[in-house]
Amino acid sequence: MEKKTKATLTLQEKVRLLTGKDSWHTDDLDGKIPFITMSDGPVGLRTERTGEDGKPYTIPAVAYPSIQVLANTWSTDCARLMGECLADDCRDRGVELLLAPGVNIKRHPLNGRNFEYFSEDPQLAGDMGKAYVEGVQSSGIGVCLKHFCCNNLEYDRLHQTSEVDERTLREVYYRPFEIVCEAKPVSVMCSYNRINGEYGSEYRKGFDFLRDECGFDGAIVSDWGAVRDRTAAAKAGLDIEMPYSEAGRKKLADDLAAGSISEEEIDACAQRVLQLVGRLKEMGRGRKNKRSEQERIAAARDIAAEGIVLVKNEGVLPLAKGAKLSVCGIYARPDNTGYLSGGGSAKVRWTQMSADLPAELVSRGHEVAYEGAFGTRVIHSFAQNTRTAVLNAAQSDANIVCVGTGDGVEFEEGDRLTMRLSEVQERAILDTAARNPDTVVIVFAGAAVDMSAWADSVAAIVYAGFPGMGGMGAIADILTGKVNPSGKLSETFPLDLDDVPAVHTYRAAGVTRYQEGPDVGYRYFDTYDVPVLYPFGHGMSYSEFVYRDLKLSLEGGKVVAEYVVENVSDRDGREVSQVYVGESAPLVYRPKKELKGFSKDLIGAGKSVKVRVGLDFRAFAHWNTARDTWEMTDGVYEVFVGASSADIRLTARLRVENGKFVL
Repeated sequence: MEKKTKATLTLQEKVRLLTGKDSWHTDDLDGKIPFITMSDGPVGLRTERTGEDGKPYTIPAVAYPSIQVLANTWSTDCARLMGECLADDCRDRGVELLLAPGVNIKRHPLNGRNFEYFSEDPQLAGDMGKAYVEGVQSSGIGVCLKHFCCNNLEYDRLHQTSEVDERTLREVYYRPFEIVCEAKPVSVMCSYNRINGEYGSEYRKGFDFLRDECGFDGAIVSDWGAVRDRTAAAKAGLDIEMPYSEAGRKKLADDLAAGSISEEEIDACAQRVLQLVGRLKEMGRGRKNKRSEQERIAAARDIAAEGIVLVKNEGVLPLAKGAKLSVCGIYARPDNTGYLSGGGSAKVRWTQMSADLPAELVSRGHEVAYEGAFGTRVIHSFAQNTRTAVLNAAQSDANIVCVGTGDGVEFEEGDRLTMRLSEVQERAILDTAARNPDTVVIVFAGAAVDMSAWADSVAAIVYAGFPGMGGMGAIADILTGKVNPSGKLSETFPLDLDDVPAVHTYRAAGVTRYQEGPDVGYRYFDTYDVPVLYPFGHGMSYSEFVYRDLKLSLEGGKVVAEYVVENVSDRDGREVSQVYVGESAPLVYRPKKELKGFSKDLIGAGKSVKVRVGLDFRAFAHWNTARDTWEMTDGVYEVFVGASSADIRLTARLRVENGKFVL
């Protein structure tokens, strides 16, 4: 089809371009230009179609681990792999624009969509999101990066304003978007909420930041139904309103006729829509899938295996060969996938139901007695036959309890009511553990869980998250030692919800104040020495790693942290080493330390690797609100290398003098 520019379109056609044709397509102007097809979601396609009976249905798709599990891999290779697989899924279903990923910060543990987001830390969220986008777009499919910005709770998301100071915006909430923009996403989705009083769809200051400072050159798309005033949104730079809105299109046309918006402003949006269409058609031209569907399912399982976190182990894992096992909890053998996933636009209709942990363990040579023990109805759980579970535990070599949340607890449009599991699940853990000290708890959840009531009573805890298709096989491999666990937590697990500063900030009808500033997650807990259940970056292995020989050097204006990680055990393993930076005597408030780089390395038994992590100007800078610029103040800085934010193994210092690094 002939390439169209805004000059070849009528004014009426330009107005039409600024609203979707329906729920999932851009307007093709009655065949004059190509249209593009969009689809949710971040961990598997939620592609909707309409049947011959006129009723909508969702096409089954490969269900990958949740974004939170992907983040727990701390592997940009896994993120890139997942992106490539999703691109193949898109091509199979005629989708050209994937509405993902979400890089919103996990400010509050109860956010109902935390399972869709990467981390409480902007560096980790940005680096993982960037690799994900590279995977999708290098395979010929576009992404729509979301939700810009400060959509950190679902509470009153359509109306409330996130009140955030400029420095915190820059250092925490803008930062992951800034990093991902290095991968040139073709589009960005605005959030529903207001930011400092301005609706996300009309947030010109933020849109200018993306375009002028981050180099974003794509189209800005509304979240579905997020536009309140189509003219105000267009003037701010929002290009496409989704889904189709007759009222929005009419207002735009009427305001154009009245002079409330200029043709030049319409032209700017229309040109970006045309560029998006052209870019996606060019990206997809002649592209073929890299992997079959079965290979994508295998990739989903491999990603889950790297993202499952062993958070506690007192010697019970890996399980002894041929051990007699009791397994309880409906999450071990769920009757639907809702137990193992969050709800909303990220919900995937699995191509097959393949979640049966007892069967996986039997296939690996174990005798297994299974009891459901409890069931769930929406957010409530009820006892089913806990007594049988207790009897099984008393007669087994090891006891495995499977607990969690699911799409009735964690979902779009609502927040969790508590960090605790239901009482009946906690009772199942405590009652069976009282009869068998070798109790392993597997947690299927999309966010941090308060484990304080039972963590000390069990021998091991495996945080599985929402592991997707193949997740049960990955868990069984870790339990039996076939796979050496290597996941680490991408968010802090506090001892109590009351310990989280965001919980105590001002919130009323229409307003949420981010009074904690940059003190999100580990930044707060580490700076104020507040104890936590499990720290950010924590995760255990069946291997043991020793860190040594940290050296700092200067290369091309960057500081390079070089150190050695040695595997002193008798089995191969992957270790995530983390590099943090802190200023010793800052002139403005700064958290004790902040993550600025990381590396995940496969290290053979008895072997070592030399790790190099580059730290540029931004790793040491803060946003100076007096000068509206990034500034690296003169002084002494510390570089910390650790296995978690609370497990620092190596430290080195350097100075900054007259804006230059001095070693």
